[in-house]
Amino acid sequence: MPLGAHMSISGGVDKAIDRGREVGCDTIQIFTRTPRRWKMRKFSQEEVESFKRKREETGINPVFAHDTYLINLASPDEELWKRSITVFEDELARCDALGLPFLVVHPGSHVGTGEEAGLERIAQALSLALSHKPAYKAQLLLEITAGQGSNLGYNFQQLARLIELTESGERLGICFDTCHAFVAGYEIRTPEGYDTTFDELNELIGLERLKAFHLNDSKGDLESRLDRHEHIGKGRLGLEPFRMILNDERFQGLPMVLETPKGPEMEEDKENLRVLRSLRG
Repeated sequence: MPLGAHMSISGGVDKAIDRGREVGCDTIQIFTRTPRRWKMRKFSQEEVESFKRKREETGINPVFAHDTYLINLASPDEELWKRSITVFEDELARCDALGLPFLVVHPGSHVGTGEEAGLERIAQALSLALSHKPAYKAQLLLEITAGQGSNLGYNFQQLARLIELTESGERLGICFDTCHAFVAGYEIRTPEGYDTTFDELNELIGLERLKAFHLNDSKGDLESRLDRHEHIGKGRLGLEPFRMILNDERFQGLPMVLETPKGPEMEEDKENLRVLRSLRG
């Protein structure tokens, strides 16, 4: 199972590969653009070529992306909704330019319009974006969320509903975030709870759609809806969920990345990866 972490693209998207190599990553996740700014410069050809060359040289694979925080595909505000779709389509274009296989997506927040209305709004936005970019290859991975506020996608029923409502739904997969799933109400700390969780995912969505993991411990407790990541084994989850995931033959080959807090030297990533690797086998 390729293990890695989310890496910054500061200084150029190819620099994320350098950072991943420094930490000892097999795989990395990146933003393809600054996550808190609408406008973003385009990649230069030299930057793209350097990124692809470094990926080949290091063997870090896959490299996949996470969408920007500003996007809200469920927004009832027409201007924000249309702007979100435009930026989302640019995310797809940037993934395609870099040859990235996946774009992880936070479904969106209904902002008071209600869950079903929000889900329909998201599916409409996804359908439009995919119809505008039919040739692009990146698969969209709906990430299970913590369910804070009016955020949608906090259970498998909602994710299944999005897949059902979206045209070209075959282009949608799932990213399982351990922290989010736990605080949303999935008890993955015990063998019984772990089996129940992934049996439900398989029944409602299909394990074949599960394409990536975010491995994060949690500051919040079960059903707290608190989206606060903690270092591996230092939070409410402890080590057992990670041990079970890392030794589950069904997930062999799936990329698994950290999104835990870190400083400029990234020592925290090195330690978290060491802990995860110690749990295998």
